Amino acid sequence: MKRKILITGGAGFIGSNVADAYLADGYEVVVVDDLSSGSLENLDSRVKFYQLNICSPALEEIFSREKPDVVNHHAAQISVPYSIENPINDAEINLKGFLNVLQCSVKHGVRKVILISSGGAIYGEAEEYPASENCPLNPLSIYAIHKLTSEYYVRFFQYQYNLTYTILRYANVYGPRQVAQSEAGVVSIFIEKLLHNQAPMLYAYPDEPEGMIRDYVYVKDVVRANVAALDKGDNDVFNIGTGQETTTSFLYRTIAWQLGTDLRPIPGPPRKGDLRRSLLDCSKAFKELGWSPLYTLDAGIRETIEFFKNKESLK
Repeated sequence: MKRKILITGGAGFIGSNVADAYLADGYEVVVVDDLSSGSLENLDSRVKFYQLNICSPALEEIFSREKPDVVNHHAAQISVPYSIENPINDAEINLKGFLNVLQCSVKHGVRKVILISSGGAIYGEAEEYPASENCPLNPLSIYAIHKLTSEYYVRFFQYQYNLTYTILRYANVYGPRQVAQSEAGVVSIFIEKLLHNQAPMLYAYPDEPEGMIRDYVYVKDVVRANVAALDKGDNDVFNIGTGQETTTSFLYRTIAWQLGTDLRPIPGPPRKGDLRRSLLDCSKAFKELGWSPLYTLDAGIRETIEFFKNKESLK
């Protein structure tokens, strides 16, 4: 009998790519998504889809009907500046919604929850560089605080109800289906702007004009970590990134070079919650999940550009 996996946020950028991989491996996939940022176009026809906000009491009816073995929790409000401006709304989704998922999981016999957290946010301006999972946690935004709180929630549910979990702390994920909005979508924003011959904003601190340092990981590598987490990494936390530092300026130049444009970006000041640098040590994932990134930045950007070019040609 095939195992059934319920993916919250599974119509979104990362969740839908994970859904495709689970389907390819023979799992039955159920997706719950309110389509606030996701799209039905991202879903394979074999996916059983429910349009619903994870805060809704009706979520329990879905768990009761579907009886998933595993829950992969990707549903989230992902914008750091938005979380600072709208902390209650961020808590509604990222805390209350996740608690609803956890309660339903316990009540209806879920074996394991894979929680998606943020290695790019919860370490703050890290004391350790690159930051390992043992680095002191210093969340400097409402979004990061709520992601860390979710980690504590799932640990409590393991302690209290014996609900197995794996936490994946993502670096900055990019790739096909990424939505060109908010700071999390910088790669897709740059690509879409340049495809329309428009200069994007490049945010930077005055004393660091090359922009912030980030760890950009390709979505197909992230998907592989989600597959590995189905049967490994029980009751533990793992960074999922590349350990390769990239400034915003270098990212822009890489994209511009591949698109053959010399259009210059528009300099802009840092936004609320912008960290100066973020880089993850992912050696633990290699040792315990058997996972490491396979894509270089050049290769990942190339595939992402092709996706957006094809999308433009269909308009």
